[in-house]
Amino acid sequence: MVALIGASGSGKSTLVRAIAGLVPIDKSATGDDLGAATGEIVLFGEPMQRRGRITRAAKRLRVRIGVVFQQFNLVPRLSVLTNVCLGLLGQMSFVHGTIGCFTAVDKRRAMQALVRVGIADHALKRGAELSGGQQQRAAIARTLVQRAELLIADEPIASLDPGAARRVMDILADLNRSDRITVLVSLHQVEYALHYCPRTIALRSGEVVYDGPSSELTPALLTSIYGADNEELFVPAPKPAGVTHAQTTLAKMPGAHLGLADLAPDIMPTAGHARASSEAEPLRA
Repeated sequence: MVALIGASGSGKSTLVRAIAGLVPIDKSATGDDLGAATGEIVLFGEPMQRRGRITRAAKRLRVRIGVVFQQFNLVPRLSVLTNVCLGLLGQMSFVHGTIGCFTAVDKRRAMQALVRVGIADHALKRGAELSGGQQQRAAIARTLVQRAELLIADEPIASLDPGAARRVMDILADLNRSDRITVLVSLHQVEYALHYCPRTIALRSGEVVYDGPSSELTPALLTSIYGADNEELFVPAPKPAGVTHAQTTLAKMPGAHLGLADLAPDIMPTAGHARASSEAEPLRA
């Protein structure tokens, strides 16, 4: 699980979107950080971008990447269950995707994902009826249905209260630890990176100025990197609970004696899943 930190305007969102193949990188990129000297972004051994252009492999790679945005991006009038099923669109035919033709198996997978993030009891509500934290958890459930091997979260807790932010970070950490899904999360405050992410990449003015263990991110180091912006980055964050919110929810539900593989076999990782934490595939841009 890797944190991407930096003050406002440092380039976090741009880098996240570039990795996901949503915006092209500069053609004349130079430097040594994150593979910029070659002008490439390589995921799973294939180029997502090369010399300022998104490659033909991008469509195939996007199916393996789940992206969670700060704005949640749920369809307000659709049910939460249907919103989660939308994570399957990249694996469906154009006709079936256009008319929203989801099978019983698809809906079962979506329910399992909602159980995993702790909001199964809201499945039939409209997306607009959920709180901000619940909408963000629904967005994470959508990536589970997608069976993403790499989960990229662009400031997923920026608009949430501390309690909701902790629950979202607990879920991301649990997916990384239990499902071995590589998680790259853009964060505005360093405290969350210290609590949840073994590795941190720090940006300043579009350049990587630190890439290493989160434990070495001391206030003195951050002051030398960010100067006056250091205070903005060190807004206190709540400590994660010993038991994640998702795990607590599962424990209260019928069938909690079952293992996770029994409860949600469709969203368990496969051998091809990206490695997590320190084993994560190098990010190159």
